[in-house]
Amino acid sequence: MGFLSFFERFRASGDDRSAWGDFWFEPVAARSVSGLRVSPDASLRLSAVYACVRILSETMASLPIVLYRKRPDGGKDRVTDHWLHPLLCRRPNRHQNPFEWREMLQGHLALRGNAYNQIITNPRGEVIELVPIHPDRVRIELLRSGEYRYRVSDRFGEETILPRGDVWHLRGLSSDGLVGMSPIELARESLGMALSAQEYGARFFANDAKPTGGWIEFPGSFKDAEAKKIFRESYQSAQSGANRGKVLVLENGMKFHEVGVTNKDAQFLELRKFQITDIARLFRVPPHMIADLDRATFSNIEQQSLEFVMHTMTPWAERWEASIGSELLLESDDLEVEFDFANLMRGDAASRSAYYQSGIQNGWLTRNEARVAENLNPLDGLDEPLRPLNMVEEGDAEEAGSDEESLNMTPDLPEPMDDQASTRFHAVIACAAERWARRISRSGVIDEKDIALIAEAFAVPISSAERWAGEQHGQQLAEADLRNSLTHLGMNP
Repeated sequence: MGFLSFFERFRASGDDRSAWGDFWFEPVAARSVSGLRVSPDASLRLSAVYACVRILSETMASLPIVLYRKRPDGGKDRVTDHWLHPLLCRRPNRHQNPFEWREMLQGHLALRGNAYNQIITNPRGEVIELVPIHPDRVRIELLRSGEYRYRVSDRFGEETILPRGDVWHLRGLSSDGLVGMSPIELARESLGMALSAQEYGARFFANDAKPTGGWIEFPGSFKDAEAKKIFRESYQSAQSGANRGKVLVLENGMKFHEVGVTNKDAQFLELRKFQITDIARLFRVPPHMIADLDRATFSNIEQQSLEFVMHTMTPWAERWEASIGSELLLESDDLEVEFDFANLMRGDAASRSAYYQSGIQNGWLTRNEARVAENLNPLDGLDEPLRPLNMVEEGDAEEAGSDEESLNMTPDLPEPMDDQASTRFHAVIACAAERWARRISRSGVIDEKDIALIAEAFAVPISSAERWAGEQHGQQLAEADLRNSLTHLGMNP
């Protein structure tokens, strides 16, 4: 029983050196001060590490990747007829789909700082497959010429030499420009402490949350060391496994003394909480995304999610785009690769509605573009941008001002009228003239105010109105004198 416990302890720590263990088949990893070997695979036993790697890998794999070609006016046109498009978006190799492929490569980058793909071409030199290679099986060899090549070992131990042009190498942060640095190796002390705390907690609760269980007081002495060992093993077998919790029977005056849990033993829970934050800091993932909500509130989770897009995923996307552009595309292709973050930046329904409304009303977004963004089909007549009536460009405003000034300086001339419209117009003018003539005859006096009203009513200059009013007034005076003379002569006028 003791041998099996010893064997299980080595299996739990990842040091199973038996013929059927994994120790001899894993890459050599540095041993931390805590005593545990910390490797990328061993670190995945920590749920926080696995959660961070999964978030980075799945997020990168879910982003749509688009090929663009620049237009002379500064715009961009999507390209789907280039040979790289089906490799990145449909089938990178015969074994994987694009999501699985990108998820694997981003996982290699997050854990090991490097991701490799063997470039497979056809007889015409066209790339037909991108086959991923596990980073632990790749070794870079520097040549005297300053170039380098890749030595790849397969699962059977055979080594293949690949030239630089046959391997697409995605690097993380690098100190020499050739090999990316592994975040796990750089943080092995922190991860080793987290692994130690996790194993301590497992052993702690395996013993009913009692560090040593207790100690037994024996008034006498054992015959020899072998007798003491036999008693200890028989006691442990009687109180462990399926026998845990059964009644303990002691002989020869033995007494059992229980050992309680001290505050020091309980502080490992606080240590494990701190390790979650430390691991999230290592991968630059917001703690709330790995279910650590101690400091999360409803007001800051949305902002943290935006920061995750801007400060975590955007640098990774830029790294991918730059590597694809420099390693897989030719200068003559004149193409750009871009990851589309639109889905990650989508807000709630109210925020999206306000965004679309602002774009449509200000003319920089068409109604059909908003429909396509919401996965709706375009409609006829909604492709033209709207323009606010109270807003014009500066050049148009200057032209409109000059036109207005010219209109104020030059009076409008009436358009030619036909005979019927002319007759009707003259009748209206004659009727208005008769009303003014009667008003002048009744008042007998005409002042400047009347002259101004006449000029406004007939749309004539002031001088013409004065002359016409004077003529009407003189005519009225002559008619009045004639009536008075006839009356004086006894004649009825």
